[in-house]
Amino acid sequence: MLKIRKMVWIAFVTVTVMVVSFTSATTNGVSHAQGGTITGAVTAPLPKYKKDCVVYIENVPGNWPPTTGAKIDQEGLVFIPHVLPILVNTTVEFLNHDKILHNVFTPDKIAEKFNLGTWPPGEIKTYTFKQAGVAILLCKVHQEMEGYAVVLQNPFFSVTDENGNYTIKDVPAGSYTLKVWNKKYGGKPQQIEVKSGQALQLNFELKK
Repeated sequence: MLKIRKMVWIAFVTVTVMVVSFTSATTNGVSHAQGGTITGAVTAPLPKYKKDCVVYIENVPGNWPPTTGAKIDQEGLVFIPHVLPILVNTTVEFLNHDKILHNVFTPDKIAEKFNLGTWPPGEIKTYTFKQAGVAILLCKVHQEMEGYAVVLQNPFFSVTDENGNYTIKDVPAGSYTLKVWNKKYGGKPQQIEVKSGQALQLNFELKK
């Protein structure tokens, strides 16, 4: 009887460990136990350009689903957000919360030089971005309006805050190229090695 109880206890402990391991390994589809974190800051010749930079890892193996809930609003004659990073095959909703007509178009080939036409407040237009790259977003009605869709291959990216800081979490272990995109300046790509459970701190200096 004692032997049976011991065997049952061992089996219980084994199953519990397996459940805990599985749970921690599948959060957000990426293993926390095997992933790493990248943090840092971006500096620029003009402080205002530290914000809205996209720091991203190039070519992470895997089949990554499109971004869900991607939206760009037009309010106060401004695209909100100013920079929207998304994954390939993401459909973006373009809203109009102003009380005037708006238009959205791009001259960039990666987005087929689309023109969504002009539409009134309250209506929504959509476009699916099928290629990686950067598409500038403009309005034929209001030439001062400007926004950007940054279309990426994988979800390991971050948009810098007003101080230029960024964080990329849950990066699978491996060797990668870390890049930064900015609408005005360029930054030198960095070769990185991400290790399980470790954090890297990498900064970018943008130059003309």
